[in-house]
Amino acid sequence: MSFLNKTTPKVSLSDLPDLMTIREVADLLRISPLTIKRWGKKGKLPAIRINSRGDRRYRKEVVLRLLGVEPA
Repeated sequence: MSFLNKTTPKVSLSDLPDLMTIREVADLLRISPLTIKRWGKKGKLPAIRINSRGDRRYRKEVVLRLLGVEPA
């Protein structure tokens, strides 16, 4: 399958959840989830740890700032 044939759904920034999962951030930025974890360790994209498993969540405002978009 060619990359050009792949359709990516359009995402409105206002439709994004306030706390995003690693997968949601990775899909939005079109990068690997492992890169998101690495950025968290370096402080580039700080994570919030939730529940006893320590799942990561990322604030929408921080992700948008990383993209160069000012949150409304």
